[in-house]
Amino acid sequence: MTARNRFVRPAALLGAAALTISLAACSSSSDATSESGSGAGSTEDLGTIKVGALAVPAGDLLEWVDENLAEEAGLDIEWVEFTDYNTPNPALTDGSTDANLFQNSTFMETYNTQSGGDLVSVGEIYLPAAGFYSDTIDSIDELKDGATIAIPNDPTNEGRALKLLASEGLIEVEDDVTNLDGITANPKDFEFSEIENASLALAVPDVDAAFVTASFALPAGLTTDQAVIIESTDSTYYNILATTPELESDPRIEKLVELLTDQRTKDFIDETWKGLIVPVA
Repeated sequence: MTARNRFVRPAALLGAAALTISLAACSSSSDATSESGSGAGSTEDLGTIKVGALAVPAGDLLEWVDENLAEEAGLDIEWVEFTDYNTPNPALTDGSTDANLFQNSTFMETYNTQSGGDLVSVGEIYLPAAGFYSDTIDSIDELKDGATIAIPNDPTNEGRALKLLASEGLIEVEDDVTNLDGITANPKDFEFSEIENASLALAVPDVDAAFVTASFALPAGLTTDQAVIIESTDSTYYNILATTPELESDPRIEKLVELLTDQRTKDFIDETWKGLIVPVA
């Protein structure tokens, strides 16, 4: 997306006397406006904020907010596209972006622990409902003994997938499960294939079931109708707007959170993604 450019074209050259008269005529009203903070119908110019995001759904969401709500609020949103989960946080840490919208708080905390980072969440925005998809079964209960199941290979989403299977009674896991070592019972002898999160949608035809997050299910054309199990709205994996401690109280960040949780934004999410992306309550 190309950010909006705000600029003022210079008027025709004015004579010095005309300019003086003009400035004198408007000085009192300008001073009054300055003292009051804003004139009637005017908007504070907060400037530009760069937000890292995957194209779907966060990029689409940020673009909609920029085009429909941000200008009135005095904010210019420039979203920077990423195609995987590994690069947005380093870009935020090194100052290439001001915030990002792609991860849940558990993922961010894992990144901070592993990298020595100190990124912070300024609020939950939406749930990209993840689930298991299959081309061969219609219900998760139909998984046969020895079925092959593809799951993410990152600690946050791998644990998320295993917990979802455990919630259906298919396996048992430790409370803080993050990988296959956390499985305490596997009565059906499922075989697990650990795959990069971005590639899981492509693995659906090759396995009995694959865990796919909404950020990759949507571009692949997967829908809730094809999911054999999907997370409920009480999930703890809502995506957050993350930033640095230095920008946590920045007016641009605060305004962006306000716009992303605006009722008009929630309506757009519901109408566009019909349950696969769930706005925060």
